[in-house]
Amino acid sequence: MTVVWINGAFGAGKTTTAQELIELIPNSTLFDPEVIGGALRYLLPPKHLAGVGDFQDLPIWRRLVIDMAAAMLAELGGTLVVPMTLLRQEYRDEIFGGLAARRIPVSHFLLAPAETILRERIAGREVPRDLPDGEMRIRQWSFDHIEPYRAALASWLTADAHPVDTSDLTPHETAARIAEAVNSGSVPVCDIVQTPEPTAETLAAGVLLFDEQDRVLLVDPTYKAGWEFPGGVVEPGEAPARAGVREVAEETGIHLDEVPSLLVVDWERPSPPGFGGLRLLFDGGTLDSTEAGRLLLPGPELRDWRFVTEEQAADLLPPVRYERLRWALRARERGAAFYLEAGVPVG
Repeated sequence: MTVVWINGAFGAGKTTTAQELIELIPNSTLFDPEVIGGALRYLLPPKHLAGVGDFQDLPIWRRLVIDMAAAMLAELGGTLVVPMTLLRQEYRDEIFGGLAARRIPVSHFLLAPAETILRERIAGREVPRDLPDGEMRIRQWSFDHIEPYRAALASWLTADAHPVDTSDLTPHETAARIAEAVNSGSVPVCDIVQTPEPTAETLAAGVLLFDEQDRVLLVDPTYKAGWEFPGGVVEPGEAPARAGVREVAEETGIHLDEVPSLLVVDWERPSPPGFGGLRLLFDGGTLDSTEAGRLLLPGPELRDWRFVTEEQAADLLPPVRYERLRWALRARERGAAFYLEAGVPVG
């Protein structure tokens, strides 16, 4: 089972190409995530949708895209062809990472016509006649997203996806090139860590590493949205502190010589679809400038890293994770660990 994701600017011809592609790849099915966006109009309260300009900004949309793709492949098998624009790297990470967690590989293609050709296609794009103001709204939407598309091209998109210049290609010719690449295996699947979805409460160990200015290291994983501490899930039979050391080495290339000391034990309450569990933070000590310079990036697990102050971390971490960090820093100052529940000290 696999996913062929067809990316590109709005108006690049993704859906038309996908319709041609399913005729060329045996046992393939078309899945258009726009359907989920349309369903959410009826499923979510209007006040929840107020001010939402793009369904991709809704966490429920991204979650449903992952779940529906996995469910369709479980039902039908074969290849799922998904025509969908993804311009924000964190959304790509969340969706592709969620699929990888279900052991579903993704081949990522980018339809990339010259901008002049793209603008011509948008101007000539057919719009459903029964859609009020549809022609004006849909075409303007496509034109408005050319600039974000340019920004994505300049920052990450061409490095992640396999580009196909469609300036002089028909949709059928484009589909034929993609089918040839898929069938021959010439385009590798996305290099993203396959972190299994938890089926029960988990025990996770994070390690705080500091620079010579006492700033803490945060990392930006490729397989989920948001900044984190180095670390990960403790494997069965593994000591938590040593799990943290192992994860630090795997993610960053830094090998800690000593077992780190405990700073925080935090119980994370279940929040469906998550199961929660215990989250431990350890003190990995200070890295000198030479050690910090050996951090391995980019890689399959991490896209970025930075040393930040406590105040800067507040803008990067989710609230509960930031509280976990805040109390870990207080524990480091006083030399004694804290027990927390959902980021709040108990006892």
